Amino acid sequence: MLEKIFSPETYSMLGGMAITFCKNLIVAIIVYYVGSKLIKWISKLVTKALERSKVDRSLFSFLTSIVNVVLWFVLAIIIISIFGIETSSFIALFASAGVAIGMALSGTLSNFAGGVMVLLFKPYKVGDFIEAQGYMGTVKQIQIFNTIIRTNDAQTVIIPNGTLSTGMLKNYSTEPYRRVDLDFKFAYGTDLNKVKEAIQEIQKRNPLIMQAPVADSEVVAAPWIGLTLLDESGVVVNTRTWCKGSDYWAVYFYMNETVYQELKERGFMFPFNRMDVNILK
Repeated sequence: MLEKIFSPETYSMLGGMAITFCKNLIVAIIVYYVGSKLIKWISKLVTKALERSKVDRSLFSFLTSIVNVVLWFVLAIIIISIFGIETSSFIALFASAGVAIGMALSGTLSNFAGGVMVLLFKPYKVGDFIEAQGYMGTVKQIQIFNTIIRTNDAQTVIIPNGTLSTGMLKNYSTEPYRRVDLDFKFAYGTDLNKVKEAIQEIQKRNPLIMQAPVADSEVVAAPWIGLTLLDESGVVVNTRTWCKGSDYWAVYFYMNETVYQELKERGFMFPFNRMDVNILK
């Protein structure tokens, strides 16, 4: 038995295996050295490309780390295959683990994908005033999974990015100008010409209101007043007033308060719904 173990054929086989292993080891070292240099070069290219595209810093670091992990994983698979080890089982194992993790974290991955979309395409940015998912406020932070907004009454609302990337969203900060639309109801028999004259005087007195079209805007127009509805209790007059986006609320409250106060003093009647109750004896 010992003679077979220590036979010349055994030594020859072990020697061949050692030589093959040494050759594979040398090749693996060379591949590792060249691959590591290539990974660093690719990482630098990706970093420069992301910097040129001005990607958000939170997404920037995540994408660069993902690229590095994928490249090092590919290099590891190549080195393992050099030693003759079957790599299909490793790939299948990682794929199965990826599917299992993806199913377990489907909601989280949806928010992550939404965060990537938000940070790449920038439908809104920090400081914008937006309305989404029933909330309205100023964007304070855009994280990889959530967006944090602060409402006008100083509440902090955390909204998942998945719903923001797929749902309806209003961004009030993208345009430099906004239109203030208001409806005022007056009693039947009111002289509409006098109503228009009074409201026009109010609009002209406020320097925040745009009095004429603006050259750098295709939508800004002079103030407009018109009759829009014959209601069951009165006539509805609509006013459309343009102003800068930052002045919206100032103009909104100015028009509401001033129109009500001054037109009431001039004798114009603001009707309201009334119910007559008759008691039968």
